[in-house]
Amino acid sequence: MDYSPIIEKKRSRLGELEEQIANPDFYSDPKRAGEVMQEHKRLKRLIEMGAAHHESIKALADNRELANDEDEEMAAMAAEEIPELEDKIERMGAEIQYALLPRDKTEDRDAIVEVRAGTGGDEASLFAADLMRMYQRYGEARGWKIEPLETSPSDVGGFKEITFKVSGEEVFRYLKYESGVHRVQRVPETETQGRVHTSTATVAVLPEAEDVDVELKQDEIRIDVCRAGGPGGQGVNTTDSAVQVLHIPTGMIVRCQDGRSQRKNKEKALTILRSRLLEAATQEQADEYSSQRRSLIGSAGREEKIRTYNFPQNRLTDHRIGLTLYSLEQVMQGQIEELVEQLQASDIEERLKTEGLEVS
Repeated sequence: MDYSPIIEKKRSRLGELEEQIANPDFYSDPKRAGEVMQEHKRLKRLIEMGAAHHESIKALADNRELANDEDEEMAAMAAEEIPELEDKIERMGAEIQYALLPRDKTEDRDAIVEVRAGTGGDEASLFAADLMRMYQRYGEARGWKIEPLETSPSDVGGFKEITFKVSGEEVFRYLKYESGVHRVQRVPETETQGRVHTSTATVAVLPEAEDVDVELKQDEIRIDVCRAGGPGGQGVNTTDSAVQVLHIPTGMIVRCQDGRSQRKNKEKALTILRSRLLEAATQEQADEYSSQRRSLIGSAGREEKIRTYNFPQNRLTDHRIGLTLYSLEQVMQGQIEELVEQLQASDIEERLKTEGLEVS
């Protein structure tokens, strides 16, 4: 694809930004100056990527021509480089497409992931634990840090609910497509007749909210401290470390008891509360998306069935983009790169159309 026409439009915007930066009063508004500098940095990088992409396309054309050269050795060397250049051009094109889109300020953020057992009783709780481990392994492979915030174990070794924070580079950008209902079809360990059961778990991926996103007024929250209960050992069961935070305007309640101190549990509870409030505000803006994009990627709502994991057939299907993979075993080990890439590609394509940036 030729991105030159679109990038040229961005080049004029870069010139406007450079004029602003050269203004003697530019830094009189530090917040605005920071936003301009960030945009300038992104556009400069986009133009550099565009030039590199153009050079790679030219190199590919040269190699294809040389591959037909009468000099067999030269032709062989040129042909050998063609697949690598094709892959490079494809990767660079995807990055350019992403860079062309308006920047979503939450995509660079850490994420709060909530996994809840749905229909299916004990089997649903085991599936919730499987999903948590899948995200944990995926995160570890990307060099992310996983921090449990709150857990509610089930009697069979799964989780009724588990909330954890994922920290690292562009976490929300890669995990945001996981929000929704995940359906599993498999034979439970307790099933003596070998029948396949269907269970569900719900995943919510929230960008970690910052103080500037959500203002928690002291008169709008109530914090209660109580004795922790459930499994966790003597340290948990004998200290008044559990913290419950009520957001009075919405009635939203967050309870944390995994930490051994009230302070840590309070911090975790407020982190989760801010992120849930930010999610609620973000959902109000979802109607601004085109109906076409909602039908393709979905609204990222907790109630939307997004994926089916069929263990007997080793099959995974993402219903939003009609993608089916016969590598469920690898997926459950955290190898979800192909899923994420396909979802990102579909999302970017629709966002480009929405912004009127289709590439011919």
